[in-house]
Amino acid sequence: MTLLQIIVLAIVQGFTEFLPISSSGHLVLTPVVFGWPDQGLAFDVAVHLGTLAGVVTYFYRDLIGIAGGVLAIRPGQPVSANGKLGLLLVAATLPAGLVALAAGDLIASVARDPMVIAATTLLFGIALWAADVLGRKVKTERHYGLSTAVTLGVAQALALLPGTSRSGITMTAALALGFTRTAAARFSFLMSVPVIVLASLKVTKDLIDSGTAVRWGELALGAALSGLVAYLTIRFFLKFVEGMGMAPFALYRIALAAVIVGVFA
Repeated sequence: MTLLQIIVLAIVQGFTEFLPISSSGHLVLTPVVFGWPDQGLAFDVAVHLGTLAGVVTYFYRDLIGIAGGVLAIRPGQPVSANGKLGLLLVAATLPAGLVALAAGDLIASVARDPMVIAATTLLFGIALWAADVLGRKVKTERHYGLSTAVTLGVAQALALLPGTSRSGITMTAALALGFTRTAAARFSFLMSVPVIVLASLKVTKDLIDSGTAVRWGELALGAALSGLVAYLTIRFFLKFVEGMGMAPFALYRIALAAVIVGVFA
């Protein structure tokens, strides 16, 4: 990979992973637009680990509190707010894990199909817009509960379909349930931590089993850059999401779907 390719793809991954616009659609389209070869599995793992570092860095205080709350849980004793949130994140992670185990190979077989990505990018972009317009946006983080976690977990499982956008579909579901944009985004970002960890472990195992040669310097640069961009993106999004709403992202998704069809059809 060239230095330009590493920089562009890392920025694309870091910028799109946590915005509701589908990172998979961008990672498929970008090499085609620039005439580059596919970046390969190892680089995908590296930039995803970079985005994991970005979200963990941003939420490290929350995550330390959640971990402490979970470890402090004792039978017959009240569960702290952080402990409850940790359990809810576990509940929200299970559906995606179960779907991945049951249908992972089937999903992988269409993961790079541009027409599938175009269709899901369009469909779930419209759904995001509708949920933002129609949702009551009155619930805050204190309204998180088991039913909410399970619902968002099922929504997150849909994100295994390429082009859906993990952050997009979970924010859509939260908005539809009546949560504010900020509350929807924060829970979506926290949900990403266990999912990215599990997905990265799975793909890393596949990479090791394949015996593919690894260019560690390229991977380190890609991971560092994607992590920095992811951190800045999360910070920007949470600061401005209440005011800007989801319409710009929905419109962008519709335009992206049209571009994908135009390029690949």
